[in-house]
Amino acid sequence: MSEGLCDREIALAAEVLAAADALLITAGAGMGVDSGLPDFRGREGFWRAYPPYAKLGLDFAQLASPRWFREDPTLAWGFYGHRLGLYRETLPHGGFAILKRWGERMPKGWFVYTSNVDGQFQRAGFDADRILEVHGSIHHLQCTVECGAGIFPAEGQGVEIDPATMRAVGRLPQCTQCGAMARPNILMFGDGGWDDAASEAQARRYRDWIRSLGECRLVVVECGAGTAVPTIRMLGDRLANAGVPLVRINVREPAGPRGTISIAAGALDSLAAIDAIINE
Repeated sequence: MSEGLCDREIALAAEVLAAADALLITAGAGMGVDSGLPDFRGREGFWRAYPPYAKLGLDFAQLASPRWFREDPTLAWGFYGHRLGLYRETLPHGGFAILKRWGERMPKGWFVYTSNVDGQFQRAGFDADRILEVHGSIHHLQCTVECGAGIFPAEGQGVEIDPATMRAVGRLPQCTQCGAMARPNILMFGDGGWDDAASEAQARRYRDWIRSLGECRLVVVECGAGTAVPTIRMLGDRLANAGVPLVRINVREPAGPRGTISIAAGALDSLAAIDAIINE
């Protein structure tokens, strides 16, 4: 087994999955690392990946702010346009297919609950109606002047980036209704203008599914959800404290409430190891 994979924890994870009636898949930024995506963890790591931002003294949290769309649009769209292009080009790793297969075997089905905005679950073939993107999606846009256009797809709108400055050059994405500059439909830090209509519709479907489970045996498999932005971990902790089995896969922070099955390894290796035991 790969480093970090404990035979006992992997076997326990396979056991609870085999006994479950329903699967809740939860994921943070670490889920995409095996696909080649950055997890933006830590200021120094972020600056090593993007030296132009180090020169400006701006870290991920400072850049992920709606203020730049007002004050410096080319900086804002340099940051988000780069990510949009990266996520469009990235293929989901094999762990997504494993999770999808597990979910489809469950008598009471599955749901995805993620803080990721990259659309990787949809690209891996998961039903979009069974995904809750709690922080929105970079693949959808909204108007910066709130003209009433609502949320619209980013498809057909690209951003050219100057790699030396990480700024957008040329035409910026526009609102399909009024022509004003658009912004990603993503919940940013200190964001009072995020249109949460799409995420709230997803949340209603998630709550309906949870209610439909009744007393059936639910299991949570959490992949790559850290403590820096704890949205996903808080859900996992709450469910674990209520007695729901939690399989927490996290390279650096695998610990959880009492009873958590903690796997200190990456998502792909962990899911493949669990799957191998299930298929024996």
